[in-house]
Amino acid sequence: MTTRLNPYISFRDNAREALEFYHGVFGGDLSMSTFAEFQMSDDPADADKIMHGQLEAANGLTLMAADTPSSMEAVDSSNITISLSGEDETELRGYWDKLSDGGNVTMPLDMAPWGDHFGQLTDRFGVAWMVNIAGQGGGQGDQGGQSS
Repeated sequence: MTTRLNPYISFRDNAREALEFYHGVFGGDLSMSTFAEFQMSDDPADADKIMHGQLEAANGLTLMAADTPSSMEAVDSSNITISLSGEDETELRGYWDKLSDGGNVTMPLDMAPWGDHFGQLTDRFGVAWMVNIAGQGGGQGDQGGQSS
């Protein structure tokens, strides 16, 4: 199995709604399991909450999420931003438009000093995103950290 790195987002009581939203953004296959399905909670209030959800988009994007059980403290994720970057302007602008629906655009998707189109937003679930669309210069500002 190939080693992968992908976001795993924790929610408080709305992971199902968030995963369904991201499924609408990215498409692909969505699977969700509740705490009750695996007998993983003593609190009946947690039974229908998502213990593990995984979205596998056809283009290889993977996003995982879960609800934080009521017995645990919900951790503030304001120190994490998910970055989407690449050259397919139509695809990336489509993600931008869907993610920003109901969210807060903190930096409009516009031409950046490095020649790419770049923007930042916080979606309706409080998750921060950056989108970078490589410009004619070959993506010198690509937030993915790739080098030649």
